[in-house]
Amino acid sequence: MRYVLFGLPLLALVALVAVFAFSINRDPNLVRSVLIDKPVPAFALQAVPELGVPGFDTASLKGQVSVVNVFASWCIPCRDEHPLLMALRDTADIRLLGINQNDAPENARAFLAELGNPYDAVGADRDRRVSIDWGVYGVPETFVVDADGIITFKHVGPLTPQTLQSDLLPAIARASE
Repeated sequence: MRYVLFGLPLLALVALVAVFAFSINRDPNLVRSVLIDKPVPAFALQAVPELGVPGFDTASLKGQVSVVNVFASWCIPCRDEHPLLMALRDTADIRLLGINQNDAPENARAFLAELGNPYDAVGADRDRRVSIDWGVYGVPETFVVDADGIITFKHVGPLTPQTLQSDLLPAIARASE
C-alpha cells in the first residue's frame, strides 16, 4: 500500500511531463480559427490618433482582398515581422490593414514612425474587444479576408520569409480567385 501511495503521484508527474514534452515543438498554426470561411465579425475601430491613416470597420473589408495584421508596439515578434509587412505592401495587390492591440496611441505612432507604416488603415483596439471577436490569441496574428468579407486564412505568430512565401502569399492568391 505504501508503494502505491508513493507511486501514484510519481506516475502523475511522469504523465504530465510527457504531455508537456510532446507539446513543446507544436506548430502554432495548429490553432485553428472557427472564423475561417465565415464573415468577419461586426466591428468599428477608430483611427490611432494623429497617425495619419484612418481606422476601419467591417464594411471596409469588402470589395478587395485584404490582409489584416494584429500588432502592438510592445510585441517583439511584431518588430521582427515588420520588414516583411513593408515588403508585402510594395509587392502584393491587396489592402494591408492593422489592428493595434492594447497600445497607447503615442507608442503605436512611435513604433510605426521608427519602422515605417505599411498599413492603409490602422484601428486602435485599446480594450482588445475586436481582437477577441476575431479569435486572436496573441500578437502578432495575420488574417486574409476575401473581397466578400470572408476570413479565408489565419496565421498565428510572426511571419517569416518562409511562411510569407509558403502560406500567406498562396492564401492571398486563393482569396483573389
